[in-house]
Amino acid sequence: MARPTNTTGKKKNNVRPASTRPTGFYYVLGAIVLIGASILGYSMMRKPADVVATDAVTPVTPIGKAEGYLIGKPDAPVKILEFADFECPGCGNFANVTEPDVRKRLIETGLANMTFYDFPLPQHRNSQAASNAAACAADQGKFWEMHDAIFAAQDQWNTEATDNPKPFFQKYAERLGLNAGEWEKCFDTRKHQGRIMANEAEGEQRKVNSTPTFIIGDKMYREGMTYDALKAIVDSATKK
Repeated sequence: MARPTNTTGKKKNNVRPASTRPTGFYYVLGAIVLIGASILGYSMMRKPADVVATDAVTPVTPIGKAEGYLIGKPDAPVKILEFADFECPGCGNFANVTEPDVRKRLIETGLANMTFYDFPLPQHRNSQAASNAAACAADQGKFWEMHDAIFAAQDQWNTEATDNPKPFFQKYAERLGLNAGEWEKCFDTRKHQGRIMANEAEGEQRKVNSTPTFIIGDKMYREGMTYDALKAIVDSATKK
């Protein structure tokens, strides 16, 4: 846009120079200064107004007990806890590249189970919506299927791609054969926001500060996890 031309600075012929203004002008100016100083002094000396209390808003979805999403046998000897952000690229890499082997060779064989906990990071503005979409799919027994669909298409719905990720999640829900009406109602009302917040709080209590973070036994692992590295950790935990 072109910069507007400034014509207000041109001197008009009928404006008298400051030195020729009448004496009354300065009386008026002095009065204005005195009044302004009086107002300022009053503002500084008066007592602060009484604090007004308003009713606090009660959260619709209070934080409850953390409840992750389990895959594998509940009584597996080794338990892997994953704290992840659906929009985190490292989490997406683990889900798409490493996790298929983990499921097939560690979880399906009964050596370990894994529990996913939501840990949405504030810089990833669409991650909360993704956790919401997956939680609503869990109501219909399809959390892990939605988990996989969301991570597989992370570049389509993430913050850099869109400000409205819902249509993408809706499409994944339809592909998975979910009841569209029930899923949408759950998503729109943010039915599981309390669960998401509780999972996040669980991570904070465990000093999780990045994603993905894995907890196995009494050890925390924050670095990118390859299958071989995870297998070695599971084997070591099994011996213990």
